[in-house]
Amino acid sequence: MTHYLLTIYQPDGEPPAPEILDPIMADVAAFQEELQAAGAWVFTGGLHPPDTATVVRPQDDDVLITDGPYLEGKEHVGGFTVIRAADLDEALEWGRKAARATTLPVEVRPLTDGSRG
Repeated sequence: MTHYLLTIYQPDGEPPAPEILDPIMADVAAFQEELQAAGAWVFTGGLHPPDTATVVRPQDDDVLITDGPYLEGKEHVGGFTVIRAADLDEALEWGRKAARATTLPVEVRPLTDGSRG
Protein backbone atom coordinates (compact mmCIF):
# COMPACT_ATOMS: atom_id res chain seq x y z
CA MET A 1 0.00 0.00 0.00
CA THR A 2 1.11 3.54 -0.69
CA HIS A 3 1.19 6.24 1.94
CA TYR A 4 -0.53 9.52 1.15
CA LEU A 5 -0.33 12.92 2.82
CA LEU A 6 -3.63 14.70 3.40
CA THR A 7 -2.70 18.34 3.97
CA ILE A 8 -5.37 20.60 5.45
CA TYR A 9 -5.28 24.27 4.46
CA GLN A 10 -6.97 26.75 6.73
CA PRO A 11 -7.51 30.50 6.42
CA ASP A 12 -5.23 32.85 8.33
CA GLY A 13 -6.72 34.64 11.31
CA GLU A 14 -8.50 33.67 14.46
CA PRO A 15 -10.28 30.31 14.66
CA PRO A 16 -14.07 30.31 14.33
CA ALA A 17 -16.26 30.80 17.38
CA PRO A 18 -16.91 27.64 19.46
CA GLU A 19 -20.48 27.29 18.17
CA ILE A 20 -19.03 26.92 14.66
CA LEU A 21 -15.79 25.08 15.49
CA ASP A 22 -17.15 22.50 17.96
CA PRO A 23 -19.38 20.66 15.42
CA ILE A 24 -16.51 20.68 12.89
CA MET A 25 -14.13 19.17 15.44
CA ALA A 26 -16.73 16.48 16.24
CA ASP A 27 -16.83 15.64 12.51
CA VAL A 28 -13.02 15.56 12.40
CA ALA A 29 -12.93 13.17 15.36
CA ALA A 30 -15.49 10.90 13.63
CA PHE A 31 -13.39 10.99 10.43
CA GLN A 32 -10.25 10.03 12.36
CA GLU A 33 -12.11 7.17 14.07
CA GLU A 34 -13.29 5.91 10.66
CA LEU A 35 -9.72 6.08 9.30
CA GLN A 36 -8.41 4.10 12.26
CA ALA A 37 -11.19 1.50 12.08
CA ALA A 38 -10.42 0.98 8.36
CA GLY A 39 -6.71 0.48 9.08
CA ALA A 40 -5.85 3.45 6.83
CA TRP A 41 -4.56 5.79 9.55
CA VAL A 42 -0.79 6.14 10.02
CA PHE A 43 -0.51 9.38 12.01
CA THR A 44 -1.92 12.88 12.31
CA GLY A 45 -0.40 16.19 13.34
CA GLY A 46 -1.76 19.65 13.95
CA LEU A 47 0.44 22.70 13.59
CA HIS A 48 0.77 25.90 15.60
CA PRO A 49 -0.08 29.15 13.73
CA PRO A 50 2.25 30.21 10.89
CA ASP A 51 3.75 33.05 12.92
CA THR A 52 5.49 30.37 15.04
CA ALA A 53 7.37 29.05 11.98
CA THR A 54 11.08 29.57 11.34
CA VAL A 55 12.51 29.16 7.84
CA VAL A 56 16.06 27.89 7.35
CA ARG A 57 17.31 28.68 3.85
CA PRO A 58 20.70 28.08 2.22
CA GLN A 59 22.32 31.29 1.00
CA ASP A 60 25.74 31.16 -0.63
CA ASP A 61 27.99 29.29 1.82
CA ASP A 62 25.80 30.11 4.80
CA VAL A 63 22.27 29.52 6.05
CA LEU A 64 19.75 32.32 6.54
CA ILE A 65 17.21 31.94 9.34
CA THR A 66 14.02 34.02 9.23
CA ASP A 67 10.87 34.14 11.33
CA GLY A 68 7.50 33.37 9.84
CA PRO A 69 6.18 31.05 7.19
CA TYR A 70 8.03 30.23 4.00
CA LEU A 71 5.29 31.82 1.90
CA GLU A 72 2.96 34.66 2.76
CA GLY A 73 -0.63 33.91 1.87
CA LYS A 74 -4.22 34.03 2.97
CA GLU A 75 -4.15 30.41 4.12
CA HIS A 76 -1.65 28.07 5.70
CA VAL A 77 -1.11 24.41 6.49
CA GLY A 78 -2.98 23.80 9.69
CA GLY A 79 -2.47 20.08 9.99
CA PHE A 80 -1.94 16.84 8.17
CA THR A 81 -2.74 13.15 8.21
CA VAL A 82 -0.67 10.35 6.72
CA ILE A 83 -2.79 7.45 5.47
CA ARG A 84 -2.33 4.07 3.77
CA ALA A 85 -4.34 3.54 0.60
CA ALA A 86 -4.30 0.95 -2.16
CA ASP A 87 -4.32 3.64 -4.86
CA LEU A 88 -5.01 7.30 -5.61
CA ASP A 89 -8.76 6.71 -5.93
CA GLU A 90 -8.93 5.36 -2.38
CA ALA A 91 -6.74 8.20 -1.09
CA LEU A 92 -8.98 10.75 -2.83
CA GLU A 93 -12.03 9.25 -1.16
CA TRP A 94 -10.35 9.76 2.23
CA GLY A 95 -9.46 13.30 1.08
CA ARG A 96 -13.13 13.95 0.25
CA LYS A 97 -14.14 12.77 3.71
CA ALA A 98 -11.47 14.96 5.32
CA ALA A 99 -12.62 18.01 3.34
CA ARG A 100 -16.23 17.40 4.36
CA ALA A 101 -15.26 16.95 8.02
CA THR A 102 -12.96 19.98 8.22
CA THR A 103 -14.93 22.16 5.77
CA LEU A 104 -11.48 23.15 4.41
CA PRO A 105 -9.41 22.36 1.31
CA VAL A 106 -7.37 19.16 1.53
CA GLU A 107 -4.41 18.37 -0.70
CA VAL A 108 -3.85 14.65 -1.38
CA ARG A 109 -0.31 13.68 -2.35
CA PRO A 110 1.50 10.34 -2.46
CA LEU A 111 4.64 9.97 -0.38
CA THR A 112 7.77 8.57 -1.98
CA ASP A 113 9.06 5.28 -0.68
CA GLY A 114 12.43 6.84 0.14
CA SER A 115 14.40 4.72 -2.29
CA ARG A 116 16.81 6.34 -4.70
CA GLY A 117 17.04 5.71 -8.37
